[in-house]
Amino acid sequence: MWRRIAVVVLDSVGVGEMPDAGAYGDAGSDTLGNLARRRPLRLPNLARWGLGNLKSLPGIAPAPRPLAAFGRCALASPGKDTTTGHWEMAGIHLDRPFPLYPQGFPQEIIEPFEQAIGRGVLGNKPASGTEIIRELGEEHLRTGRPIVYTSADSVFQIAAHEEVIPVPELYRMCEIARGLLTGPHQVGRVIARPFVGSAGRFVRTANRHDYAVPPPRGMLLDRLAERGVPVTGVGKIADVFSGRGLTLSFPTKNNAEGMARTLEALDRTPHGFVWVNLVDFDQLYGHRNDVEGYAQALEEFDAWLPVLEARLGPEDLAILTADHGCDPTTPSTDHSREYTPLLAYGPNARAADLDTRDSLADIGQTVARNFQTEIAKGTSFLPEIL
Repeated sequence: MWRRIAVVVLDSVGVGEMPDAGAYGDAGSDTLGNLARRRPLRLPNLARWGLGNLKSLPGIAPAPRPLAAFGRCALASPGKDTTTGHWEMAGIHLDRPFPLYPQGFPQEIIEPFEQAIGRGVLGNKPASGTEIIRELGEEHLRTGRPIVYTSADSVFQIAAHEEVIPVPELYRMCEIARGLLTGPHQVGRVIARPFVGSAGRFVRTANRHDYAVPPPRGMLLDRLAERGVPVTGVGKIADVFSGRGLTLSFPTKNNAEGMARTLEALDRTPHGFVWVNLVDFDQLYGHRNDVEGYAQALEEFDAWLPVLEARLGPEDLAILTADHGCDPTTPSTDHSREYTPLLAYGPNARAADLDTRDSLADIGQTVARNFQTEIAKGTSFLPEIL
């Protein structure tokens, strides 16, 4: 057993389409594989761990003796978003996906929202966040109306210029929306999307804030809290789980800060669980189809990996995975229905072939069993790596 486990979620770094990808419009999606085919990836440290052992990846050969246990995880729940993926890791399987709004939100949602905030809205349609502020930013400056939009994911997003609607007011609007979006309209997340700048030069700021649906009781973080296990969240973990079960939380604005806070979290968590989300792969590069940016972000993470290794003692385990895909090489700018990587490394962990797991919940169950508890879903792979 390990005194400390860190799970690092490389947000959206999928490793190939799942069998039902076509039903989601994602046939042919392969975030990591298509990236490697489009642009050679220099990932020597991930290759040492066994990244090339997961599947055939151009330019990344299988390691003869990988450092990490390796495999991949299927997503058992319907959907392909942040909340679905992270909740499944915590032992929650959804019966139905969170609702989507390809035609925008119905008036039964928009009208009470406008009444509650005291002003009308702009947009109300699926859109890229950068494109919609380019399209409607000037009108927003002129009218003071917030920009409401969604995507192919279950999100209600509100964009506003920080000088027109101050960030605290934007957050208040998101809280109002979160309260209205219940029952059949219970979207996975309400997201504040503040921006600054002038016409033609609008730029989103790092003051994004997510308001997730509170997870059902009994998930991984609840079980660890019952056992008195310290839990530290890095990045948007607190947002995804509404802060439940966290002893410490380090919000972050980008991958660089996320990696730095991960080291800080390890320093402050000599015993317990550290859960990290590195968001740039998805937020900055996947959704913008930025192949070069995505590739560079992976290489920056790879260069940092030895620093993480150096912080791991004989009683530590680090698990790398993802929550879904977001292939930047396809025409779509949305998440993709893909398997996720599974790499589990510790100085005293066995580098076993973990094959294809039925659910991301296997990760959560492994963490739970390590700390002498259990969650509702998932099969622990502790026996294979001890």
